[in-house]
Amino acid sequence: MDIFTVLKAILLGLVEGLTEFAPVSSTGHMIIVDDMWLKSKTFLTPPVANTFKVVIQLGSILAVVVMFRRRFVELLGLDRLAGGGAGERAAGGPRLKLGQVIVGLLPAGVLGVLTEDFIDNHLFTTETVLVGLVLGALLMIAADRLRPKTPSTETVDRLTYKQALTVGLVQCFSLWPGFSRSGATISAGVLAGMSHKAAADFTFIMAVPIMAGASLISFVKNFDDFTVAAIPFFVAGFVSAFVFAMISIRYFLKLIDRVKLVPFAIYRLALAAVIAWVYFF
Repeated sequence: MDIFTVLKAILLGLVEGLTEFAPVSSTGHMIIVDDMWLKSKTFLTPPVANTFKVVIQLGSILAVVVMFRRRFVELLGLDRLAGGGAGERAAGGPRLKLGQVIVGLLPAGVLGVLTEDFIDNHLFTTETVLVGLVLGALLMIAADRLRPKTPSTETVDRLTYKQALTVGLVQCFSLWPGFSRSGATISAGVLAGMSHKAAADFTFIMAVPIMAGASLISFVKNFDDFTVAAIPFFVAGFVSAFVFAMISIRYFLKLIDRVKLVPFAIYRLALAAVIAWVYFF
């Protein structure tokens, strides 16, 4: 395997890591790089390419686990087992509950299982991604325009079950490719009275079980197509996705409270225009 092939893997990992958690639709970006790299005539046959997408997504998941490791320790109750805690939450203050995460996950999880084959067979097209990019952008603009002037929930530890359910229900829209899971969930959280930062934190925490489950299913489906020759490609993509996802999460959490959602929505509309021009004109 030559150095240029490894560089391709690093580029793909960069695209995955930078776009997976920002509300800009990683699917829309991967469609572009699919045509640039994954559909080229190399060892990356479609099944191997699908496996590679799973591997780099796992890199992004690992980045979330590392960034939110203390939060996951709390959610699983491991801090109490160890006899320790973190600040106010350890002293009996409010804290995000595992039940709230489950409530947020259930609607899209159930709907995703029921519609998985239909989505895979009919919705992964350029046309549907364009629709998702535009509709998701409009939701984000509406969220910033209609949100309460003063959030009732400044931190994710003060999340209510009603807000968790609202986010979970709106997350169902993200099953449409291009809509963006983080765009849908952050918008829903903001409309439900959460601050942008609290909504983003909840989005990232929910991402781990969602992405891990989807990746596991996809990996099992494509396991027979795994090739030893592709290991360097997979490793480079995994590491690249992990590193750039760490960077993306760190700076996005600082950025979202300052710039809100509209700039990301404008970027999505511009991306939709570029994709439409490339594919249809």
